[in-house]
Amino acid sequence: MKLSRLFIVLLLLTTVIGCDAKKEKQLILPQTKPAKKLIKKAEKSWDSLHKNNVDVFFTEYEKTNKETKVIIKTDYGNIKLRLYNNTPIHRANFIFLTKIKYFDKTVFYRIAKNFVIQGGNSDGYDAMKHRYKYGNYLMQPEFRTNRKHKYGALAAAREWENNPDKLSSPFEFYIVQSRKGAHHLNNEHTVFGEVISGWETMDKIAQLKTDVKEWPLVDVNMKVEIIQ
Repeated sequence: MKLSRLFIVLLLLTTVIGCDAKKEKQLILPQTKPAKKLIKKAEKSWDSLHKNNVDVFFTEYEKTNKETKVIIKTDYGNIKLRLYNNTPIHRANFIFLTKIKYFDKTVFYRIAKNFVIQGGNSDGYDAMKHRYKYGNYLMQPEFRTNRKHKYGALAAAREWENNPDKLSSPFEFYIVQSRKGAHHLNNEHTVFGEVISGWETMDKIAQLKTDVKEWPLVDVNMKVEIIQ
């Protein structure tokens, strides 16, 4: 009888200890949290400009940036330009670069007297930084039969080699300084604006001395602003 009671007591102790040990094991198990749902933020294709969304970006941009007049300020005077609405991508691009002050970091880097003065480039770091930021994108041409390379025409520069689609540089532009125009360039470069005042400034710049690559010996800095 005593042995039976002793056996029962031992059995109960074993069960209690086993349960405590099981509880202890449960307590030291790592606590797991329910997995969080990953919420992906919707991205609009035109939110950030890069080389693969140029048309979409500027199509959206031009809807809320309707400006068509700018002024180029230099030490030799000012040149006022009107941008064409029927070249919407080129117009929007020029307004965009003006608003982020890209051109303020560049110069008129090519002067070909009785032909063109060309700007929008620089050998400085700041201009290059902007180009790399947006991926050195290019633009499809926007040729219009009524937009010719007349005296004072504003057009987009482009590479001639390995460029069968005649894609425009968004950063570099030129103004026709020849009074006869430069009509051999019609439908080769996109004309997207024209000079409306500052002809004498353009002629002053065209008179500057240059090196053999037509880069002026003294930098012709510019500042481009939106005007009403």
